[in-house]
Amino acid sequence: MPQSNFRNDILKTLAPEDFALLQPSMHRVELAIKARLEVSHQPIEHVYFPETGIASVVATMTGGRQSEVGIIGHDGVTGVAVILGQDRSPNETYIQVAGYGWCLPVEDLRLAITQSQTLREPLLRYAHAFLVQSSRTALVNGHSKIEERLARWLLMVHDRTEGKIYLTHEFLATMLGAQRPGVTTALQMLEYRGLIHARRGEITIVDRPGMIKLTRGAYGEEEQRHFGIASA
Repeated sequence: MPQSNFRNDILKTLAPEDFALLQPSMHRVELAIKARLEVSHQPIEHVYFPETGIASVVATMTGGRQSEVGIIGHDGVTGVAVILGQDRSPNETYIQVAGYGWCLPVEDLRLAITQSQTLREPLLRYAHAFLVQSSRTALVNGHSKIEERLARWLLMVHDRTEGKIYLTHEFLATMLGAQRPGVTTALQMLEYRGLIHARRGEITIVDRPGMIKLTRGAYGEEEQRHFGIASA
């Protein structure tokens, strides 16, 4: 398939010679909801370049409490730890919005990186953008109200999906590190204000500018970044 037909931002913007290093080892995969792409503290064997859908990077505390620390859509690639020279991560990565993408064995990625400085640079640029996103998430989780955090998160997912968002209240609670009743109340508030339309397992943003305003600065340039470059 021609490089121009790829939908993943990283793959479609690589230099042609760098894309040619990766393409022979890649294969297309379905990314089913809850599919686990990385297991905490276990060697990472593959990286994934989503074309559609969303992968969640989730941190877990002793006792089992979880919270999302980052999301990856068509703007990026899983395996940031690999890009940074590690072979595993303390976090888990799994699919929260189903889609499809491209799978590449880690050993093939490492080999390609050793062969091309121009491939290493965009991958490191994306890794930096992802870490900035994670640090923003920590800031927002510590200082924003739940409805502001929910609005920010829905906007970020909306940036990386098409139209409706299919998620349960329980899953949203895990992503936000919040209690399910609080998430349900926040969703009801957003719908009452006419910002979203929600029904069981399905959310549609109907007033995006209103949602951005509601975040009170929690959703900004860093949240909109795609491939390390602020989107228009």
